[in-house]
Amino acid sequence: MKQESEKNFRQSLGFFDSTMLVVGSMIGSGIFIVSADISRTLGSPMYMLLTWIVTGVITIIAALSYGELAAMMPRAGGQYVYLKESYNPMVGFLYGWTLFMIIQTGTIAAVAVAFAKFTGVLLPVFSEKNILLEINNYKISAAQLLAILSLVILTFINYFGIKNGKIMQITFTITKILALAGIIIAGLVVATGSGFWAGNFSDMWSASKTVMEEGKIVDIYKLGGLGLLTAFGVSMVGSLFSSDAWNNVTFIAGEIKNPKRNIPLSLFWGVLIVTAIYLLCNIAYLSLLPMNGNPEAADVVGRGIKFATSDRVGVAAASQIFGESAAIIMAVLIMISTFGCNNGLILSGARVYYAMANDGLFFKGVSKLNKYAVPGVALIFQCIWASVLCLSGKYGDLLDYVISAVLIFYILTIAGVFILRKKRPDAERPYKAFGYPVLPAIYIVIALAICIDLLIYKRDYCLPGFMIVLAGIPIYYLLVNRKQKDT
Repeated sequence: MKQESEKNFRQSLGFFDSTMLVVGSMIGSGIFIVSADISRTLGSPMYMLLTWIVTGVITIIAALSYGELAAMMPRAGGQYVYLKESYNPMVGFLYGWTLFMIIQTGTIAAVAVAFAKFTGVLLPVFSEKNILLEINNYKISAAQLLAILSLVILTFINYFGIKNGKIMQITFTITKILALAGIIIAGLVVATGSGFWAGNFSDMWSASKTVMEEGKIVDIYKLGGLGLLTAFGVSMVGSLFSSDAWNNVTFIAGEIKNPKRNIPLSLFWGVLIVTAIYLLCNIAYLSLLPMNGNPEAADVVGRGIKFATSDRVGVAAASQIFGESAAIIMAVLIMISTFGCNNGLILSGARVYYAMANDGLFFKGVSKLNKYAVPGVALIFQCIWASVLCLSGKYGDLLDYVISAVLIFYILTIAGVFILRKKRPDAERPYKAFGYPVLPAIYIVIALAICIDLLIYKRDYCLPGFMIVLAGIPIYYLLVNRKQKDT
């Protein structure tokens, strides 16, 4: 049954399409925001750039390692399949469970609300401040409803076939790549002679942490040695999540032409393109704005990167290029970016639940493809739960909780390369992980170090994340027992 249903997928995506899915799923709203928090955590322009460089390097290493698994097992579900085959069905289920409960759906909800927030800049009727319903302390804003509407529209488009999703993905991804390239080039041209670059790098290795409370500076202390290393690991949380979702292309392996070749290539080139864009964006920020500033300053130069209003560094930098029109221009760009990002997340995520259902580990109806050869029921389930998270307003908190859990699953998956080399030494490997065993081992060590760092210094976020994962264990056994009774 499983093999027949997978054969009904239509292989409609080539190398270019797959690469656009990787790029489009990665670039959301993070690149326009998280540099402010990184600058407060590290206080050094060089360390800020190094955060993005290291993030890019380890993400590329991860992508190269995933390529081997993708070429070995080019099946719908991607990472879920790799974990199941490397370890056991329960480990695969725990990943799929966490993906559905918050990793994928929470990200979709957060990106949808970001889309709605920036739409509110153009059309104030969709502002978060426009409260449509209030019961006690529970509020529903126009932004939340617009976020849900965007999810329904994208789900509807993808319900009617992979080609629709592909057209959307290519269109929005190319648009935002060109827009970002334009801002980077214009920014570097405008910044010529501004003096901000020289000023920022006059003391580029001096690191410090700025502690804020209620929008005011309460402490600034210098970083060095272990303290600097710890702060560097914590600062990577934002850059890692801005660079996440690169693995989504593995979820749709059943719909990619020549997946044994195209998935590894699209993973590498997609991550490389995004890494280059992110690094150039931050170079543009440092060319257009001072890193340091005053949170109470009236203008963007006075506030600097550290204290950009609402952390919107992208808007602050754009105002140096476009003046008063910056807010509108950036709002349009972020709307395009987030809408395209969500298309990729919605398109790919449903394939994991479909694969789980085929193994008897999700609702039975999710295991079927509709007449357009896509998992329509899975798309609907995903849309409903992501919409609930939009209304709850808790998606942001939940995403913070699963930071370490996401890294743990990446570590387990890359460790699976080593395990499967032992378990299945004779298996066909059209592509072998570049730099094996050194590069995959380096990723595992760095990712583990970040997890330990976060567990020590952000325990309040990490422990709930692990609890979400562990909560899937009893659910797994309930599903297995039901499956056994049905057979």
